[in-house]
Amino acid sequence: MLAGLIKFLFWFFFISYLIKTLTKLLAPILLKRFAYKIQDRFQQQFNKQHQNQPNPPQQEGKVTLEKNKPSTKTKSDNVGDYVDFEEVEE
Repeated sequence: MLAGLIKFLFWFFFISYLIKTLTKLLAPILLKRFAYKIQDRFQQQFNKQHQNQPNPPQQEGKVTLEKNKPSTKTKSDNVGDYVDFEEVEE
């Protein structure tokens, strides 16, 4: 019985040490790989946005203004009741 307990403890600590060591070695590699994938995804999204916008080449120093559509926000009357702030002295 004591031999089984010692054997279990040995394997438990050996496997936990092995997992700890492997994570220290593999974590930086996996994080770099993950960061590269995210960076690549953002780069592709950025390129898609700029390919969809037809911008003719402009002369250096020329300024152009593009007007956006007026906002269609309407003010709602159901905002709530206004309550004056009253300072209370104790």
